[in-house]
Amino acid sequence: MNQNQTFNVAIVGATGAVGQQLLNMLEQRDFPINELTLLSSSRSAGKKITFKSEEYTVQEATTDSFEGIEIAFFSAGGSVSKKLAQAAVQSGAVVIDNTSAFRMDPNVPLVVPEVNEAELHNHTGLIANPNCSTIQMVVALEPIRKQYGLSKVIVSTYQAVSGAGVEAIDEMYEETKAILDGAEINPQMLPVASDEKHYQIAFNAIPQIDKFESTGYTFEEMKMINESKKILNVDGLEVAATCVRIPVETGHSESVYVEVKEGNPAVDDIKQLLQQSDGIVVQDTPEEQLYPLPIDAVGKDDVFVGRIRKDLDRDNGIHMWVVADNLLKGAALNSVQIAESLIKQNLLKK
Repeated sequence: MNQNQTFNVAIVGATGAVGQQLLNMLEQRDFPINELTLLSSSRSAGKKITFKSEEYTVQEATTDSFEGIEIAFFSAGGSVSKKLAQAAVQSGAVVIDNTSAFRMDPNVPLVVPEVNEAELHNHTGLIANPNCSTIQMVVALEPIRKQYGLSKVIVSTYQAVSGAGVEAIDEMYEETKAILDGAEINPQMLPVASDEKHYQIAFNAIPQIDKFESTGYTFEEMKMINESKKILNVDGLEVAATCVRIPVETGHSESVYVEVKEGNPAVDDIKQLLQQSDGIVVQDTPEEQLYPLPIDAVGKDDVFVGRIRKDLDRDNGIHMWVVADNLLKGAALNSVQIAESLIKQNLLKK
């Protein structure tokens, strides 16, 4: 990256959990910012946020907010992205959208830089950041796909409450305290705040993330299925997902089963392959009880993989456990990495 270049950057949804992590990532990675504009809903406008020791006032995001902006990160929900993203593009910005609004649009690249960075060459001003649970899985799968091919993926997720937002985190802690104190609880947030029925997340596991579709799968599960197919781009790839919310604040965990197309790779072959791959840390020493834990992934950039083992019935079947910080690699970090890749490849429209 040319450190002499700096860019005018906007963050839509700057006061939210992902927006805050975006700011942390931009600061930690010393992203080359010329001017920074922080945007939000009218409700949060006027708030003060400090970035690199300088105080910024959050402004209301409107269609007129993007004049002179070169890179716009969107993390304020799909409805906001659908309303404002095209206005940002028309103003000359490249939009990196962290919602589901455009992920399955065939004209919008869906990018994880370690997996399909080349897709950035196809952007026309709008790039989609995949779902958090999808990102960590495809980072772990891509080295295997390149070496052996893939025919089937079955994933069960154990997803942190932070994926549902700050209010869900607060409710988890309030429920936990109330239960320990013997008080009544009144769940309002999970599995879906807008649904009629809600369940406690404290001391519980909820096998529903997002709303159900007619297939019996939830929207979250369909996101994993469709996004993984789009990113990995393997003809005939079969993908199935079951997504579960658990009472962990941050860090998604996934049990992933894959079937490879070619060869009969040994466990050591897979370990070595993953150890040599960017963005992956292998933690897999069963005799020492070493395996990835979400609590250890918090604040870390990498995807952690362990419990790698062969299926007992299929020579081409491999099981593994994949963990990552859902607010970092699952959202903010991947978005910033996309922006860094755009600059590195000179793919920003000036």
